[in-house]
Amino acid sequence: MKDQLFSDKTFYQKLIRLTLPIAFQSLMLAAVAACDAVMLDRVDQNAMAAVSLATQVQFVQNMFLYSVTSAAAVLGAQYWGKGDTKTINQIFCLSLRIAGALGAVFFAGCAFAPRLLMKLFTHDEALIAIGAGYLKIAGWSYLLTGVSQCYLTVMKVTEHVSRSAWISSGAVVLNAVLNAVFIFGLLGAPAMGADGAALATLIARVAELVWAVVSSRQKGFLRPKFAYLFQRDKQLSADFRRIVLPLIGGAGLWGVGFTSYTAAMGHMGADAAAANAVAAVVRDLMCCLTNGVSAAGGIMVGNELGAGDLEKGKLYGQRLSKLSVLIGFLSTALVLAVTWPVARWMDLNGAARSYLTQLMVIMAVYMIGRAINTVVINGVFAAGGDTLFDMYSLAVCMWGVAVPLTFLGVFVFHWPVALVYSCTCLDEVGKLPWVYAHYRKYKWVKDLTRERK
Repeated sequence: MKDQLFSDKTFYQKLIRLTLPIAFQSLMLAAVAACDAVMLDRVDQNAMAAVSLATQVQFVQNMFLYSVTSAAAVLGAQYWGKGDTKTINQIFCLSLRIAGALGAVFFAGCAFAPRLLMKLFTHDEALIAIGAGYLKIAGWSYLLTGVSQCYLTVMKVTEHVSRSAWISSGAVVLNAVLNAVFIFGLLGAPAMGADGAALATLIARVAELVWAVVSSRQKGFLRPKFAYLFQRDKQLSADFRRIVLPLIGGAGLWGVGFTSYTAAMGHMGADAAAANAVAAVVRDLMCCLTNGVSAAGGIMVGNELGAGDLEKGKLYGQRLSKLSVLIGFLSTALVLAVTWPVARWMDLNGAARSYLTQLMVIMAVYMIGRAINTVVINGVFAAGGDTLFDMYSLAVCMWGVAVPLTFLGVFVFHWPVALVYSCTCLDEVGKLPWVYAHYRKYKWVKDLTRERK
């Protein structure tokens, strides 16, 4: 099939229609995280620090939920391409069972052992007390988050991505507004500080779930069939397990790896830690378009593979891999363009501002690898169920190279801040040849669907 990269209007119309809502959703999540930190910092530095540590519990839960919903999206996109809504409903219910169980475990930890959870992250009694109070309230939202994410995932793969984005973004905006109300005591509400942030999160999650459930009952939307919630299909469960287990492994390696990078930079002093924190926010904002294209591309490739048109799925994968390079260079240009304004706008001392400028320039190069790997690995490869590669690449490139070099640079060789930060970026850049070699094997060109009764 001839590749018409820049002339296939149907391809681009669908890609843009799927990408924009998902990218906007990603942007909103990144923006509200920055707003939360600013609001709590205005109240009390300990409150900001305690909540930052407490939300690591949710970060761990989100890694598991990401794996579950990603597996549901991979299979769901293929069965949607096949036109098998019954199996999508079974996948929906399977993911709801797993996400519900995960929510119950994390809720129990927050409700019955919040201080113990906080002690995993700090020994400061003041931070433990604030964080434990936050978790007791926010823990209730952990019961709901996984369920709502399953609804939103099914909406994305069944051509209701705009509604999914509206629901998620609406909840984020509500969360930000309620944060201001309950943290600062606006509109007659009591000033609750960190507890106010937790209450805002809980209310936003309730609103998100209610909106998702109500939407699922509208015409054209898929809602879970009650009977499927209590049925276990061995074949479908095995297919789901083959996809989700490598995703869980990859998410764990990635999450702990990034936490390790943050810890290493933190040991280089307050100025380095501050510069790294700002750089991380910029990085997350700049990755929104990449995340959107990755998710949208994965759905498009999965639809074609599930429909049995392997050649078209392969063609779409080829186009996305080429587009990922263009997105990478665009991201590089954007990072370089905002480096000076960000460094001047942030309230940093001279040393931290100098570090930030150096880190942003290094990040600009990193963005090329990040864009390509995100689109190709998380989008194209995952669309065909090729999820094991990501776990292997993280184990080798991140844990075999980048993490050891980072810690050696900090604690043994005492390298400059910029050189240590470069080490944290090696995994994305270093695995590019491996990614392209694996891509050309075309193991991801696979129809995962089965003929089901």
